[in-house]
Amino acid sequence: MGDTLEFNEIYQESKGSWNDGRLRFSKQNLVYKSSKTGKVDNIPAAELSQATWRRVCLGHGIKLATSSGHVYKYDGFRDTDYERISEFFKANYKVELTEKDMCVKGWNWGTAKFSGPLLSFDVNDSSVFEIPLASVSQCATGKNEVTLEFHQNDDAEVSLMEVRFYVPPGPADEGADPVEAFAANVLSKADVIQATGDAVCVFKELQCLTPRGRYDILIYPAFLHLHGKTFDYKIPYTTVLRLFLLPHKDQRQMFFVISLDPPIKQGQTRYHFLILLFSKEEELRLTLNMSEEEVEKRYEGKLSKNMSGSLYEMVSRVMKALVNRKITVPGNFQGNTPGAQCITCSYKAQSGLLYPLERGFIYVHKPPVHLRFEEISCVNFARGTTTTRSFDFEVETKQGNQFTFSSIEREEYGKLFDFVNAKKLNIKNRGFKEKKGMKSKNNEYSDSDEDQHDAYLERMKAEGKIREEGDGSNDSDEETDESFNPGEESDVAEEYDSNASVSDSGSGGDGTDDEGKKKKPAKKAKVVKERKPRKEKKQKDTNAPKRPMSSYMLWLNSSRERIKSENPGISITEISKKAGEMWKQIGKEDKEGWDRKAEEAKKNYEKAMKEYRENGGGSSTPAKKEGKKAGGKKEDKKAGGKKRRSDGGEKEKEQGGNDSFKSREFISSEESSSEGERKKAKKAKGKPKGKESEEEEEVMTTPPSSEADSD
Repeated sequence: MGDTLEFNEIYQESKGSWNDGRLRFSKQNLVYKSSKTGKVDNIPAAELSQATWRRVCLGHGIKLATSSGHVYKYDGFRDTDYERISEFFKANYKVELTEKDMCVKGWNWGTAKFSGPLLSFDVNDSSVFEIPLASVSQCATGKNEVTLEFHQNDDAEVSLMEVRFYVPPGPADEGADPVEAFAANVLSKADVIQATGDAVCVFKELQCLTPRGRYDILIYPAFLHLHGKTFDYKIPYTTVLRLFLLPHKDQRQMFFVISLDPPIKQGQTRYHFLILLFSKEEELRLTLNMSEEEVEKRYEGKLSKNMSGSLYEMVSRVMKALVNRKITVPGNFQGNTPGAQCITCSYKAQSGLLYPLERGFIYVHKPPVHLRFEEISCVNFARGTTTTRSFDFEVETKQGNQFTFSSIEREEYGKLFDFVNAKKLNIKNRGFKEKKGMKSKNNEYSDSDEDQHDAYLERMKAEGKIREEGDGSNDSDEETDESFNPGEESDVAEEYDSNASVSDSGSGGDGTDDEGKKKKPAKKAKVVKERKPRKEKKQKDTNAPKRPMSSYMLWLNSSRERIKSENPGISITEISKKAGEMWKQIGKEDKEGWDRKAEEAKKNYEKAMKEYRENGGGSSTPAKKEGKKAGGKKEDKKAGGKKRRSDGGEKEKEQGGNDSFKSREFISSEESSSEGERKKAKKAKGKPKGKESEEEEEVMTTPPSSEADSD
């Protein structure tokens, strides 16, 4: 067996809500860390006195009791974990893990036992339920009756409000009232806030950002009392999770942040953080309302009766001693502004400050956000939506929540990236940085915007290039559009100018415009060969046999009406979904029957198709049939064929969506070529039928000027 045992997804009950976490057993101690709050329970192995294995609602659970009187309960174990844990406890803790069953009789008459911080209701020495007295907020007594009220948890779906116990009267000779004795036992361990005695110290008129206002803070030994003009809050020290002391960016003010769980309430508003704002220049002389011996005995030198210094130092020092928790301050992070340990940004349309800490991020002040590194899944640096002078910092947690801190200055980019990289957080878009071959972090970000490398600009360029390549594959005229610049000389004009000189020299000095214009585009005809004309789509023959349907489609056609009748008002898409679900549920034998029907339909189709082909079906293309039906004059075949081809080229250009630039020579050559075609068409009227095929072949093989011009 190893030195440690670790279990994930172990649950701890907190005021009616289950919080998951991780539990680790080691030779020195037992450690449980909550995934929600990050709170750690550390139980030294030497203090462990009792361990009980019980069957609970979430599988199996362990109840641990310590010699100091604390009780810890953890649920979510499997039945097979009992042997491993039992052997580990015997070998390392010298404690027997005993099994104990809960009473499930449902009786409401039993014995109330107080054992440390728990009130146990037992029937025949078996526990029916247990009440943590720390969850009790109020205890009221009546005639033979005690009423317990509980703290509420906003995370719990169902909350227990109160429980009433009937306490029978005791014998007459006993002087003590059993009801009062019961209530005294409850109040001794209950979390009931009672302002008894004088406050240890008082801080007057402190500026509070959340909840907003000025409050007098009265420090009591067990709780903190905020007294304002409108609201009063009493905050037990047991609800304080963390303390933060954060310097403002202007270096003249300080934030003191108190993290609370459960939060304080004001109507329907919950405040998970108490934020105080101090000026560094404000001084205070403080005297505690205790004797020096009592201060030394209770706080062990952490406080003294008379203290003086800055106001924020006095408040933080007193809170640290009474709450007994460390104060978190910013680490080594330095922003772009000299001396600033934070970054100015916006969260939910409110401007604030983001502090990178040693173990997390905290944003103040509206609304306050604290993110621990261990609950962060990944971070992302995103381009700002409004301007290129800023960027967004996105944080995604393991629970799926996303926090976006926007409008961060571009100059903070390098410092924040180095910090995140040093903390080994998962950067979502790091691949684009590495892909572009960024050499060193020190040289990545300079003061100049032109020389500064921007991973997101490179990312957008790469995506744009991919889109352009995709568009170029679908549209053959994309390159012509890219090369054309309105302010420059057109490529098309230059090409035709060079062709004009070549055609003049090739024509033997003939200066006729018609001849020159006919020969100009002869060199351009190579472009036509590179781009193949689109094939005309064959028209479907209505007399041809229909393709056979699959087994699923055969079943769907037969079941469609039944599905409609069983589900009135169902849409077409819902019919397909419903049919897919029903098809999956059909038995194997039924599916084989439909498969046989589909196979039979396939054989019938092949047979019908064979007969159809033998009878001459599908031998002639629809284009040839249309030519026979059209009949008419031969010149329509030749001249019309030319026009169809030239018109088809123009249509292809129109369908491509990119109209190329046309020079004056291009337009005039198109007009002259159309006149030449009409002359040829008139000459072809008197030719015999035998030469029709030769004429057609000559027209198709020799690229006419109209065809080149149209392209």
